[in-house]
Amino acid sequence: MHQEADHQVPVLIVGGSLVGLSTSLFLGRLGVPHLLVERHSGTSIHPRGRGNNVRTMELFRVAGIEPDIKTAASLLADNHGILQTPTLVGDAGEWLFKHIDPGGGLARFSPTAWCLCSQNDLEPVLLAGARRLGGDLRYSHEMETFEQDDEGVTAVVRDRATDERYTVRAAYLVAADGPRSPVRGSLGIGQSGPGDLFANVSVTFRSKLLAEVVGDRRFICCYLTDPDADGALLPVDNKENWVFHAPWHPELGETLDEFTEDRLERHIRRAVGAPGLDVEITGKASWRAAERVADRYAAGRVFLAGDSAHEMSPTGAFGSNTGIQDAHNLAWKLAAVLQGWAGPALLDTYDTERRPVATATSARASARSVEHSHPGFAPAPGIGGAKRGGILNVVLGYHYPHGAVLGTDPDQEVVPDTLCLTGDPGTRAPHLWVRREGERISTLDLYERSLVLLSDARSTTDWHTAAQRIAAHDGVRLDSYRIGAELTHAPRSGETDTPPDWARAHGTTPDGAVLVRPDGFVAWRAAGAVPDAEATLRQAVRTVLRTA
Repeated sequence: MHQEADHQVPVLIVGGSLVGLSTSLFLGRLGVPHLLVERHSGTSIHPRGRGNNVRTMELFRVAGIEPDIKTAASLLADNHGILQTPTLVGDAGEWLFKHIDPGGGLARFSPTAWCLCSQNDLEPVLLAGARRLGGDLRYSHEMETFEQDDEGVTAVVRDRATDERYTVRAAYLVAADGPRSPVRGSLGIGQSGPGDLFANVSVTFRSKLLAEVVGDRRFICCYLTDPDADGALLPVDNKENWVFHAPWHPELGETLDEFTEDRLERHIRRAVGAPGLDVEITGKASWRAAERVADRYAAGRVFLAGDSAHEMSPTGAFGSNTGIQDAHNLAWKLAAVLQGWAGPALLDTYDTERRPVATATSARASARSVEHSHPGFAPAPGIGGAKRGGILNVVLGYHYPHGAVLGTDPDQEVVPDTLCLTGDPGTRAPHLWVRREGERISTLDLYERSLVLLSDARSTTDWHTAAQRIAAHDGVRLDSYRIGAELTHAPRSGETDTPPDWARAHGTTPDGAVLVRPDGFVAWRAAGAVPDAEATLRQAVRTVLRTA
């Protein structure tokens, strides 16, 4: 059948929301041709999924679109923290947290920061970036069926505008088709976890007077706790456009039809505490929070990403960020296999690495919903009992104990209790400011299109030459940088000129070396000098890339 396919492409992406668009962007950056089909006519129009965490922003920074995202997010640039209060009239209530990065300590760990950018603002940025890179993205196109064999996947796609059908032959299919994923259903992949947690009706509305009631409280979200009108209020522009999440209880027989505009207007006025508030409903959509993870992330040549692979409570904005990071993990592995510098078995590590992260993160998300008393969430016994603690270790400090890594601690928790980014294999590589060819960059900016070996120009072991030989002779994408040669210290104004100890920061010695993957995770490291650098490094590279 594939001999007669209308289109042939290395990767077919099903779903054009945040995760599908991110997959397209990352594949485009890596030079992998692909086709994306999305059944809806365009990007999201509803302001949701706004919290882009620091790890996600690191990925978008390397992908070159961080400035565009910050521009799109400018209206909410000064909003921080979560407020919980019985009414917005007066100064009652308390901040669950007022600043996500108090004291600016995050700068020690990352070249970027959190960014509040709603999905309806972020998706057009991703779409434009993906299309600039040559992505073939088709809205109002729906995949109807697919079948796979040992060599690829054949899909039937329908153009919803013309009702015409065509076939696509792809080497691999990425299903970013949402929590009710038809692809996951077709594959017969089950899900594990507590299931549905709570439901809300999300309302967009206009109110010119609400800004006066809010005053100078620039929150990300405000939990309003009037027992007869609780809910969550989110600013869209801090002026007259707002979102309100009203609890919905389908488990008690409550229907969506009961959420009339009149009821919602009265609910919002009471929740805010302002009976005379002007409220003009402009849209509404229902959603359900759940904690579920797919039992497998792959079946043959088909991979699940984003909500098709995992669902989690919205508190902490973990869901979309985890999905975008799924896409990044999968994209470099697809590129390496398709471009011939990794073995097909590398793709097995996608499930091995990402599924435990989703399981641990979804449990933390539910715990955070309990901690914040999310409106409408009355957890059953045993749900939301995971460790709570800080958020940085969840979003930045997660660990791959197994996968395309060597020398990990297999017993270490996937999400540690504390943030420890010291170059351990399986963790995100440390961030240091360096200068390369006169440009000041983060070491994280080095990691995207190849494996990268870091070593010291003063090392007694010539790791640099070894890496160059392997890249030339083995056909591997492997770049090598020596601290003190290709990379030099780049202090900020007012900082000491004394270079940081890069080796200590990466948990090695000046005679050692660190091998970092294209996704910025440490694949392997050598603590010190070795008798045969080329043989040692070659074995590590082959094991990581599954070419051994």
